[in-house]
Amino acid sequence: MSNPRTVIITGASSGLGFALAQAFLERGDNVVGNARSQARLDAAAAQLGNPAGFVGVAGDIAEKATAERLFATALEAFGRVDILVNNAGIFIPKPVVDYSEADVDALVGTNLKGFFYPAQAAARVMQQQGHGHIIAITASIALQPDTRVPALLPVLVKGGLNQAVKGLALELAGSGVQVNAVAPGIIDTPLHGDQAEGLGALSPSGRTGKPQDVVDAVLYLTDARFVSGVILPVDGGSTAGTWH
Repeated sequence: MSNPRTVIITGASSGLGFALAQAFLERGDNVVGNARSQARLDAAAAQLGNPAGFVGVAGDIAEKATAERLFATALEAFGRVDILVNNAGIFIPKPVVDYSEADVDALVGTNLKGFFYPAQAAARVMQQQGHGHIIAITASIALQPDTRVPALLPVLVKGGLNQAVKGLALELAGSGVQVNAVAPGIIDTPLHGDQAEGLGALSPSGRTGKPQDVVDAVLYLTDARFVSGVILPVDGGSTAGTWH
């Protein structure tokens, strides 16, 4: 790529985040990846095999200081930030009466604060430069809850993020910054462990998605020039209506 972009990806050491880092690097872009553990980032960097194009920044994405270090590192290493993919997230499905205070704190920390602080930092940089993409990875179950998967906390937080994406898209539209979300269904990643394949029944297509399915959606949104405020389900049709 003659004019490589700089991409910040949270949760970049495994699963969707790793697949996204790999895809952007293969395009010739530079990637600044975040994960809690430096060891996991080092392992990911070794697998990616692009030491000039990948920089890891370890830290808890629920902390504002981590987001600020991510952007400072990107600007120092590559001089710009074109894309933020807020990918880091956890999923805790259980009946509402079984949620603990620790569950609430974990979901609010990683999923909500982990979106807000990087998006806030991105807005500062991207408004000034007059362009940029902010992509949130949310969840299709927040668009269409399912009786077979009680998951009030993920629905609460990810549903709020879906609306926040629309609000931020409107707020930043005049400065040339596009804000969108990809809302995956069940994707075969470590997030769902050994259960991923069996969860295919939760989709009318009868199968689970692959990381590449989400990567394709993110790449489309970061290439699009006139798309903002969109929540794009990648779920095999789960949010289309009732099928069971």
